[in-house]
Amino acid sequence: MVRRLLLGCSSVGYTLVERAREGRGELYAITDDSGWASALRDGNVSTVEGDPTDPSSYPDETSVVLVASDDPECNAAAARAARERYPDAMIVAHVGEDPTDDQRTVLDAAADRVVDPIRAIAGRAMEAVGADAQERPVRLLRTVRRLTGPLLVVTHDNPDPDAIASALGIVRVAELVGVPADVCYGGEIAHQENRALVNLLELRLRTFEETDVEEYAGVALVDHSRAGINDSLPEGHTVDIVVDHHPPRGPVQGEFVDIRPEIGATSTLIEEYLSRLGIQPDRTLATALLYGIRIDTRDFTREVSIPDFEAAASLTPHADETVLERIESPSVSPETLRVLARAIENRDVRGSTVASCVGEITDRDALAQAAEQLLDSEEVTVTFVYGYMDGVIYASARSRGTDVDIGELLREALDAVGSAGGHANMAGAQVPLGILTTVSDDESLSDVVEEFVSGRFFEAVRDPPSLPTGATTEFPTD
Repeated sequence: MVRRLLLGCSSVGYTLVERAREGRGELYAITDDSGWASALRDGNVSTVEGDPTDPSSYPDETSVVLVASDDPECNAAAARAARERYPDAMIVAHVGEDPTDDQRTVLDAAADRVVDPIRAIAGRAMEAVGADAQERPVRLLRTVRRLTGPLLVVTHDNPDPDAIASALGIVRVAELVGVPADVCYGGEIAHQENRALVNLLELRLRTFEETDVEEYAGVALVDHSRAGINDSLPEGHTVDIVVDHHPPRGPVQGEFVDIRPEIGATSTLIEEYLSRLGIQPDRTLATALLYGIRIDTRDFTREVSIPDFEAAASLTPHADETVLERIESPSVSPETLRVLARAIENRDVRGSTVASCVGEITDRDALAQAAEQLLDSEEVTVTFVYGYMDGVIYASARSRGTDVDIGELLREALDAVGSAGGHANMAGAQVPLGILTTVSDDESLSDVVEEFVSGRFFEAVRDPPSLPTGATTEFPTD
């Protein structure tokens, strides 16, 4: 049996032939174009020079029919004849050059799939440039082009993988139009996995101590949206670009602003820009973006959207899975182990909620890891771990399988005395120690902090804020 039958030929048809020959099975061609017949034979394709619309020249059986002349009338007739002769075959038909509506109707009725290269090219072009001037990637490029000097891309303080990867993506977009750009962060990259990401991918990131903001013609914020709020810029500093997936709690300034709370990671938005602008990310950028999506969605189990899955699928072929495995299995620092042990030892369990004061710390990121670990405990749905360093109480909270919005819960408990908030399932807080450092001889600072913080936290747990699940605030979720 002939597995694949080609009726008519053209440049499109010859391309289909090349694709068809990649698979198994015999290929047989019928064309009335002597030039294409010769080319097919030179390519070792069994070819008959004849009328592709005449079923008397067709083989007895075939599985797939490729209709591929440049003449739309010929294609319509050949597709109709092939359908009558092979009712169960798969028919793929090229529309030809400038088909009429009637010819398209015949092809749509006879063929399983109709190939229209002109429409396909036009669709890809419109996807890249947008249907109008308001398309996001176009507006982003326009904003970058207007800069008179380099761009500073600012992450939130103590950046996580999503913020780091998103910043690198904006740098890549700037490179497309010849604008130099640097990534800058405040605080520390403390989490072992975050450090592994930076080290293994050999990322070049600047701290604010190394950066003179005035040397830059523009500022972009990624994974947060307001200057001076959770970053080391002066509050109210001019911002040109904002890309974030957290809804802000105040006005956002910028010539280009793209904030989409329905998306699980800012890296997803960056991948969309790259795809629509025709930029294929190199292995380093693809690996970082994929990891950013996986971390912020907790491997696609938390606040994930369809675009997050699509972005991850697009990035995966370009990412370095070996590096990802090494990033996800870093060595654990002694401080993290100590904090985790203290969190377990000092845990205060009330129903399905666990709070734990770990005392003085040297690595605030260990709190987030302890909160994640405690959440694996049986029948626990909310965890809250806190400690203090450098005159500040730091806290990290997690939740799962509950109607409680942990970001709003923490804000209700601690925002009045510090700064707090985050996602529905993960949140963080910072509270100045202030007068708490003045303790009597018969009590420890750790006891005073525990009484103060746990008291406010459990009070909020007893009367949680009634806000819609999924609301987020603009505070670090570590």
